[in-house]
Amino acid sequence: MDFEWKGIFPALITPFSPEDKLDLKTFDNLLNAQILAGIDGIILGGSLGEASVLTTGEKEQLVRSTVERVHGKLPVILNVAEGSTREAIEQCRLATQWGADGLMLLPPMRYKADSRETVTYFQNIAASTDLPIMLYNNPIDYKIEITPNMFEELTGCENIQAVKESTRDVSNVTRMINRFGPRFKILCGVDTIAMEELIMGADGWIAGLVNAFPSETVAIYRLIIAGKIDAAREIYRWFLPLLELDVHVKLVQYIKLAAATIGLSTETVRAPRLTIKGEERERVQTIIDDAIRSRPVLPDYLNLKITKTPVSI
Repeated sequence: MDFEWKGIFPALITPFSPEDKLDLKTFDNLLNAQILAGIDGIILGGSLGEASVLTTGEKEQLVRSTVERVHGKLPVILNVAEGSTREAIEQCRLATQWGADGLMLLPPMRYKADSRETVTYFQNIAASTDLPIMLYNNPIDYKIEITPNMFEELTGCENIQAVKESTRDVSNVTRMINRFGPRFKILCGVDTIAMEELIMGADGWIAGLVNAFPSETVAIYRLIIAGKIDAAREIYRWFLPLLELDVHVKLVQYIKLAAATIGLSTETVRAPRLTIKGEERERVQTIIDDAIRSRPVLPDYLNLKITKTPVSI
């Protein structure tokens, strides 16, 4: 399907049963809530989706069930995070076979490739598939930065179309726009700076806390691009203590706890992760409960008149 890399793309968590199997019934409940809130696309098997512990068969189940559920109305994007070029190309081939509409592609895993190796890795994978690709630029967690000079070398790969911007440097949005204009769509990948990056010209938000609070997430995005900055800021200020759960090493456990509290998923994670307990659990639960008690009343954000590009202030 043809789609635009813009708007809210949830990085969906992967619900598991107590028996450590995919919980597709709960996943469908989570997905339905996202769709009703007005999301623009879906990311499967990302960091929040516990990509490193999913089997190929489980990825297939997630993609096929999501594609069947959305009926071509939303793009379904599969994350590809592999240690070798060969395995990444095979995952891309399977993603096409399963019906995915696009790919989110990390640099090589488990080996800190240099710039030449990383660019060649992306070029070879892009040449192997017709699917549109969003590169995931997260040097904080994955130790390889995709620099503007590297993006320059990748401009010839027409299906590399977007970047999940997770450097945590807000100025990188302006840096990319100044150098490449609209060539690469930019989607913020860090919840705590999403409003700032959207105001500076980012095209969308790969969101984490959207798993528990989809309406608030979509509302912030739509208010910003409608030019209603004050209204968006009020919701964003309420949201920030929750959004900070996204920038912790245990973001999967924290966000699953939030989604479970809301009733959209379960807490179960896959080992070696363990559900949180004791003082840590009490602290995170308090943040979630306080936010629920003060949850804002949202405007009719789904019917706002939207401008074509984000409005700066």
